[in-house]
Amino acid sequence: MLNARRSRRERADILRGVSAALLLGLLAITVLGAGPDPRAFTAADYFVLRTVTDSQISPDASQVAFVVSSVDQKRARRTSIWLARSDGAAAPIELTPGAPNAGSPRWRPDGRALAFVSARPQRDQEGAPAAQVYLLAFEGAEARPITSLADGVVAFQWSPDGTRLACVSRTRPAGRTSGSDTRRYTSIWYKFDGRGYLDVRRAHLWVVNVADGGAVQVTDGDWDDSEPEWSPDGTRLAFVSDRRSNGTDWEGRHADVWVVPAGGGDARRVSDHDEADTNPEWSPDGRSLAFLGSLSEGDHPKIYVAAAAGGPSRLVTREPLQLAARLQWPAPGDALYFEANVDGTQQLFRVEYASGRLTQTTSGPRDVRGVSFSLGDRIAYRSNDYSHPDDLFVAARDGSQERRLTTLNADALAPVQLSAPEPLTWKAADGLTIHGYVVKPFGWREGRRYPLIMQLHGGPNGMHGFSWGMDAQVFAGAGYAVFLPNPRGSSGYGEVYQRAVQNEWGGKAYTDIMVGVDAVLMKYAWIDPERMGVTGHSYGGFMTDWIVGHTDRFRAATSLAGISDFISVEGTRDAAYNHRRDFGGDLWERFQEYWDTSPLKYAPQVKTPTMILHGEADARVPLEQGEEFFRALKHFGVPAELVVFPRASHGFRAGGDPKQLVELLEWQLYWFDRWVKGNADAKPPA
Repeated sequence: MLNARRSRRERADILRGVSAALLLGLLAITVLGAGPDPRAFTAADYFVLRTVTDSQISPDASQVAFVVSSVDQKRARRTSIWLARSDGAAAPIELTPGAPNAGSPRWRPDGRALAFVSARPQRDQEGAPAAQVYLLAFEGAEARPITSLADGVVAFQWSPDGTRLACVSRTRPAGRTSGSDTRRYTSIWYKFDGRGYLDVRRAHLWVVNVADGGAVQVTDGDWDDSEPEWSPDGTRLAFVSDRRSNGTDWEGRHADVWVVPAGGGDARRVSDHDEADTNPEWSPDGRSLAFLGSLSEGDHPKIYVAAAAGGPSRLVTREPLQLAARLQWPAPGDALYFEANVDGTQQLFRVEYASGRLTQTTSGPRDVRGVSFSLGDRIAYRSNDYSHPDDLFVAARDGSQERRLTTLNADALAPVQLSAPEPLTWKAADGLTIHGYVVKPFGWREGRRYPLIMQLHGGPNGMHGFSWGMDAQVFAGAGYAVFLPNPRGSSGYGEVYQRAVQNEWGGKAYTDIMVGVDAVLMKYAWIDPERMGVTGHSYGGFMTDWIVGHTDRFRAATSLAGISDFISVEGTRDAAYNHRRDFGGDLWERFQEYWDTSPLKYAPQVKTPTMILHGEADARVPLEQGEEFFRALKHFGVPAELVVFPRASHGFRAGGDPKQLVELLEWQLYWFDRWVKGNADAKPPA
């Protein structure tokens, strides 16, 4: 909510974007590393960084509502909603100062109000915080709750006339009482990383009247419904649901696009593929639905269009697509837009509806994401590169007339010297061209020799590139060169490159990386080949474990949440038996291949001092994977340490507890300083 001491008229002026309220650092223009004595970037700098996590342009394109994520004085994560003028004529202002975490701002179609999600005082039926939708009108009134659903709101969307909301809520079956904390499961999918063990709630659609909060449940059943999209006339909802796998498919491989009357009734399946169909988008005339669909497991999703009334779908473009996401079909409807990774960047793409012609509309060594469209020709999005986390931008749909509206970290990063990633390519053993990047250490000088840390990404379909990467900058700030390889399996280089990792997790992907190390040492003679370390998270953690079992070229390794034993992990992780496409079958069909690709098998060969870092609440790669590898290393006399992060899920490295995120980096630096730099006095983090 706005500051209660302001008058209602003053608040209305602020919301119209004419306030001259100042935001320290937002519009300052600062050259990174400027000044007489730039310093190195450290892990603790994370505590003062802010980043844009959502951006929504107003229908008339005059303003942009956006979410800023920061760390508060207690070092806990906080999100708040801000408002910026698109012309940049005034400093952005905060709409929810001092309020509990707020997010997902969405403009009412007339542009005169914002709805957003916040937990605030509400609790669900189990006593946990229940997020509800609040309305912030531009007449200066305080935010008021719109929804009061018993189990809260996960996501929502305005109806075209602004009188209703389509909401997703995780709903409990009628009549269920909680008399015991014993859990009973009948599905193979009973836990999920970041959520823990699942309860009996299912995600379903509700329609809520904005005026009085009256709510009608539109869908039900023993499945989850998501991604609601209003038809242009407001009579129907398109949504995504897996109603074919009977709860056995955690990946959503059999999800379909459905349409249901907005008042409830029978749902009709629109998409017609055996694999996943997601991300429905109505054509502006309401006659058709576009969606992302795959014909076979592991395919990059393509753009299809089907009649909203039902019938076969057609492929919009036959040109090769990158890994498309966030499909949108704005008026006038002559083109569809999506976001995708490409060559170490993320960009916005445009597909002409009639011809299928594909063009890239944004460019540059950066990531562009979260694009929102006005009713006219303007878009808003957030963008980052190696020198700054996500900031807010506006531009024309074709990428021209770009304007940066925030510089959130100008003051925080002004005294810091950051290093730009330098791209390089090399030929793999089988002739495939492999891509990667090298980041120079802080204070690099000609004639000196520097140690190297190789950082491996997750996935395996992750991607290193020009985007903001705090880990690499921290390592560089500590005096290390950083090598960021994109071996086969990485995204951003096409479907063939990405799928080339099948049956090659510990095979050609490993040789891609090691040939890359040789290419780096040949190009950068100032890197000391006798002082190298390796680290990686998730798939990168697996590959780190694999590397130390197959070479002793590295003086130290830190493995973050990596699979060490494919035999045991298949029956304990949330994604039960889902490595079938990586090994040509499930565990029972390819048992020997699973064991042959397990780093644990090669533990007797490890000589490299290795630190295992793992989240205690990791359901994707359970803690026992780290424990197995740690115990094996200790058994064979390898210097090893195990660091366990309480409450941390698999993804805590990126979005978990800020204190743990900083500690994670500090533990790695301690290990590398001790073993790579040879500092016998290196101390663990306090």
